[in-house]
Amino acid sequence: MINITVPKPDVTITKKDNPEMSNIFGFTEFHLIPRDKGGIFMFYNKDKELLFVGKARKLRPRIKKHFEDTVSPIKNHRNEVTRIEVCVIEEPVHREIYETFIINEMKSKYNIDKVFFR
Repeated sequence: MINITVPKPDVTITKKDNPEMSNIFGFTEFHLIPRDKGGIFMFYNKDKELLFVGKARKLRPRIKKHFEDTVSPIKNHRNEVTRIEVCVIEEPVHREIYETFIINEMKSKYNIDKVFFR
């Protein structure tokens, strides 16, 4: 049996009550997310429920795209996201494994690919 442990987040940012203070949907600490590093990211709601898991070669631009893109799986649920956790993982194969594992182990709500539990 393979034993996979979900990595601890390197960066966690929380939505602020005053969205006018930020240009990224209320996340004033968005600048803390690495721009040129690869990894995985997890979106949570106010009830600490996992909404979406993704991976990226460049984290900050990819996460930002989820809040701006018209084809994002969370496009109709962006307002639910209140916390973003980011784990820096440079190895592409490891990102793929972690993403698939977290989607299925923690049963993320809006992931539609790589789902084995439905």
